[in-house]
Amino acid sequence: MRKSCIFLLIFSCCPHLIAKDLHQLQQDFVDLKFGMFIHFNIPTFTNHDWPDPDADPALFNPRKLDCNQWAKAAKSAKMRYGCLTAKHHSGFCIWDTKTTAYGVMNSAFKRDVVKEYVDAFRREGLRTMLYFSILDTHHRLRPGFISSQHIALVKAQITELLTNYGEIDALIIDGWDAPWSRISYEAIPFEEIYRLVKKLQPNCLLMDLNAAKYPAEMLFYTDIKSYEQGAGQHIQKESNRLPALSCLPINKNWFWKESFPVTAVKDPATLVKDNLELFNKVYCNFILNVAPNRDGLIDNNALEALKEIGLLWKDDEPSPPLPAVEAPIVSENIAKHQPVHSSWSDDMMIMDFGNDDNFRTSWESNPEVAVPWFEVNFPSYRSFNTITVYDTRQSIRKYRLLYEKDGAWETLATGDNNEKVKVHRFDRVWGGGVKIVIDESSAPPAIAELGIYDEHRP
Repeated sequence: MRKSCIFLLIFSCCPHLIAKDLHQLQQDFVDLKFGMFIHFNIPTFTNHDWPDPDADPALFNPRKLDCNQWAKAAKSAKMRYGCLTAKHHSGFCIWDTKTTAYGVMNSAFKRDVVKEYVDAFRREGLRTMLYFSILDTHHRLRPGFISSQHIALVKAQITELLTNYGEIDALIIDGWDAPWSRISYEAIPFEEIYRLVKKLQPNCLLMDLNAAKYPAEMLFYTDIKSYEQGAGQHIQKESNRLPALSCLPINKNWFWKESFPVTAVKDPATLVKDNLELFNKVYCNFILNVAPNRDGLIDNNALEALKEIGLLWKDDEPSPPLPAVEAPIVSENIAKHQPVHSSWSDDMMIMDFGNDDNFRTSWESNPEVAVPWFEVNFPSYRSFNTITVYDTRQSIRKYRLLYEKDGAWETLATGDNNEKVKVHRFDRVWGGGVKIVIDESSAPPAIAELGIYDEHRP
């Protein structure tokens, strides 16, 4: 009885320890509306966003670092949270890590910047998030050379960040599945990292900054859909139904450059009108990067712009209720690059495009085929419990999903929806392949990707 009372007392004093469902966490994120991205790391001291990966740690020395200034600046703009680059692509850690000597504690500065940041933002009543790069050029964690030791390093560093700094609302990860990093979700296993994050902090969202590669109608490998405007990624304001994040730097670059103090920042009125006001109506949070200088302070021109944003943005309407959202796909796509077969298609739209991990290419049935079909074959039996079909033209009206069992095709599911992304979750089965048979369509069907997954479920 006494232990039960102590347990209840702990939870009543610390309600954040109670795990929320994912939809509520996504709504909470949308409700935050506006935050400060803080790109501050060893690139700040080199004038290059991608510095020499073996740059001397002694370069990092922000003698006047004041995270309280950052937090007050964020508050002046009516921001509700911050997100700091704990580790960027060159692998330099700005927290007291036990995993590597390449970090702030071996610099001239020797102070835990992550701790100072989270303490300062919490004093101002602001939420805290962290950015972490999977790509790590210093530790040679790059495509083609990833070892079990690299995976252990990533897990150990994330464990430190989600164990030693209190409640972290989101971990924003960069460098996965991007054309410039080329690190796949299999090389650094996404699901393992995702489960680790949820085990350490059940209420921490995991966000992949490169999620815009995937269709806007479904969450693949992220809890929140992200759009980097500078990379040409823009949310579909008229049709978005997913919890989303759009990011943009207030300056030209993400990390501080010597030209920043004398170069105009982006217009506050435009940032409010074309970003904040529009995004908040379509379930999208806006994060504006403000890069501290080499002293560890935000420049005056950026400070003034933030104050003006706070005056211009009324923030007088609640966020709209987030529609029901399918749980994100976080497991390995076991259909990717497997042998495929199909009914008749022209050579420019052959079946190989239906599982090439590229949503810009598609298998397309020839119009003369009465009942088109497409199948994925495994070299040996596999277990799976989820299938997704990306219907490029949104033309498939009625279809059947079958799986190969003991040499015969058995019906697994049927569908009559016209959604662009068709998602089927079911009890786990074992089979040698999956086939979709299309019984009715409004145009010759085209499938960009047929995905098959063996999801971990509680």
